[in-house]
Amino acid sequence: MNETIPAAFAAAVRADPTTPLLTWYDDATGDRTELSGATMDNWVAKTANLLVDGAGLGPGDSAAVLLPPHWQTAAILLGTWAAGPAVHLGPDPRPVDVVFASPATVEAAGTWPAGDRYATGLLPLAMPLRPVPSGFVDYTIEVRGYGDRFVAVQPVTPDDPALGATTHREISAAATARARELGIEAGARVLIDARAHPDPLDWLLAPLSVGASIVLCASVDPAVIEKRVAAEQVTLTL
Repeated sequence: MNETIPAAFAAAVRADPTTPLLTWYDDATGDRTELSGATMDNWVAKTANLLVDGAGLGPGDSAAVLLPPHWQTAAILLGTWAAGPAVHLGPDPRPVDVVFASPATVEAAGTWPAGDRYATGLLPLAMPLRPVPSGFVDYTIEVRGYGDRFVAVQPVTPDDPALGATTHREISAAATARARELGIEAGARVLIDARAHPDPLDWLLAPLSVGASIVLCASVDPAVIEKRVAAEQVTLTL
């Protein structure tokens, strides 16, 4: 078992960087975005470099991620964990060093004591958010200016906090156990209803921990599921 989230992600990319690692569907908008391991690694690296080189963050710092399940959320979470800060997912009065929000959560994020503030519209093709909320920077624009490769000067350790006070070792063990509970096996292609499984432990970390790939679906239209399962060669539906 990999004992840090960056190690689990690196193993998933290394297994085959060319095949889909995460495919995103939103049946309300018709959006479909497919990211190979290499493409996701690119977004993760850019996010980590944004946090380290742009915001000056690393292990011991903290980030609030107020975003729903989405491929950009995956890139932000994995990039944050690679850079080192611990992630907080829910309302919390304690200050954080950076906050990521969507239009639905910018009001809550604006009252959270934080340093840098990034917003994303979670739009198709990673299009810019217009207008950008006051006090925020557009993540999708800002992140593009950073490097495609990230090498941590101070790599995270299994004992570093990953999710709140939960360490990388603890969350990695929980992800492996959750994969077992959900029936996710190595090499599986898992279709996940984002509404039914909003916790990143389910929709992101459990599949990654065992080397499965993800078909993440929002606003699921039951009428298209059978066709999607066939088209995406899905082996497990959650």
